[in-house]
Amino acid sequence: MICLIEPIRTKTPLLSQQTQAIAKLLPTRVGALFMEMGTGKTRTAIELIRLRQAKISRVIWFCPVSLKDTIRHEILKHTECLPSHIQVFNHKTSISTGQDCFWQIVGIESVSSSNRVALTVNHLIDADAFVIVDESSYIKGHKSMRTQRITFVAERARYRLILTGTPISQGVVDLYAQMRFLSKKILGYQSFYSFSRNHLEYSEKFKGLIVRSHNTEWIAAKIKPYVYQVTKDECLDLPDKLYEIRYCCFTEEQYRYYKKAKNEILADVDFDDFKPYTIFRLFTALQQISCGFWRRRLNEAGDYEWLTFPHNRLATLMDTITSIPADEKVIIWAKFIYDIEQIAAALMEQFGAESVALFYGAVAESKRADEVAKFRQSARFFVSTPSCGGHGLTLNEAHYVLFYNNGFKYSERIQAEDRCHRIGQEHKVVYIDIWAHCGIDERIGKALDKKSDVVAEFKQEIDKVKSTHKEKLKSLLEML
Repeated sequence: MICLIEPIRTKTPLLSQQTQAIAKLLPTRVGALFMEMGTGKTRTAIELIRLRQAKISRVIWFCPVSLKDTIRHEILKHTECLPSHIQVFNHKTSISTGQDCFWQIVGIESVSSSNRVALTVNHLIDADAFVIVDESSYIKGHKSMRTQRITFVAERARYRLILTGTPISQGVVDLYAQMRFLSKKILGYQSFYSFSRNHLEYSEKFKGLIVRSHNTEWIAAKIKPYVYQVTKDECLDLPDKLYEIRYCCFTEEQYRYYKKAKNEILADVDFDDFKPYTIFRLFTALQQISCGFWRRRLNEAGDYEWLTFPHNRLATLMDTITSIPADEKVIIWAKFIYDIEQIAAALMEQFGAESVALFYGAVAESKRADEVAKFRQSARFFVSTPSCGGHGLTLNEAHYVLFYNNGFKYSERIQAEDRCHRIGQEHKVVYIDIWAHCGIDERIGKALDKKSDVVAEFKQEIDKVKSTHKEKLKSLLEML
């Protein structure tokens, strides 16, 4: 039974590589978009859905939990879809909720951690469903519960698609489960045992360690009809700078402290004599809370308390890194020292201490040159504050730049961008922003888009209304 919704209409044009991908995959009911970050695989997937909308009942879009809000935003950005047509799964989602939504966005990890989610998704998928696995490297482990559950529930769907820029990180073994999700007919093997017997050679000394792959040309030939692959440097019509956004949502604690900070700071405001410092203080507090902490001022004497609470920004950053090719160096800019230390700890835990070079205030000036050299020679990640590393450095070794958050000045942002977009850079550079769904991040993002400073811009808005419309001024502040 086909869901009756308004026809899908897109708002953004296709680039040439996206048109090529559509031409390659539209004749097949299953396919893989192995498109490097920045080349537009999400827009391509949406176009495939638009062209097939008369034949499909709904879209089940699996993605890492941290990317659910990003996928929702991308759908709204590229189509005229109403928010009510999109359901984003959470721990409360059940069979009785959101069945009429055409777009169903499901966290990959939730399928294994929640029986409720797995059962609900299973109930929603029929023969006319279009099932997508975004960042399909998350289902490369053929034994994992999430791989088995997603593959099982998707088998009855006529249309299946996988998206990733990094299909292989450990060798051809990563392809088995991804191709098995699409169809067991692609590789022709009924089990992983049969696949491994023909293509993998294991160590005699270390159990489970793959030491060599065989017949890889045969695998490439078998998957070729179902795969469109492109890198950003192959897309000659792309701009030199490519931009992407990843979104994250607030936790309950963040919502509570965000509201508390606004109430506390605005309670002291004299709306007849509004000071620019108040804007800066308010913006700083709200941005800190969006990053999982708050240096809360207790009194005029300068006493503070330090509050920390759960947040999703760091998880979104780490998931974003998994979508970047493992051989690519990455620059990460973050505004606060607390951010730098959280990011460094997470990277070191996952990739090792030698993979991270640090460049911020806590690193002695005499040691900073060593950290730059470490990044150029061996470290994969360069983690810095824009105030410390945003000027003077040339870091053309990196083709990926992540902004964990942004400062209030456009000049600071563009200086940080240009550390690796300079004479000698031979590749296109991808810039990825992590944004939280909150008023302060939206304010900063809009100001940067207009190449203006967020505090100065907000002050201008306040100056327009404060003299004659005190209530409008209060409303303007409370909208943050």
